[in-house]
Amino acid sequence: MAQGRTNASIARSLSITERAVVQHTSHIYDELDIPANDDDRRRVLAVTRYLAE
Repeated sequence: MAQGRTNASIARSLSITERAVVQHTSHIYDELDIPANDDDRRRVLAVTRYLAE
């Protein structure tokens, strides 16, 4: 995610399904308490929080 890769690219590099990537990223958003809304890009927020730590 931090490298700007798509779910498909992440799935290929990890040899998992795109659905698994979606499930894992969903858990990351939950752990970071990043709710879904129309104004924010959760993927970017998750990466910036990760990089800030």
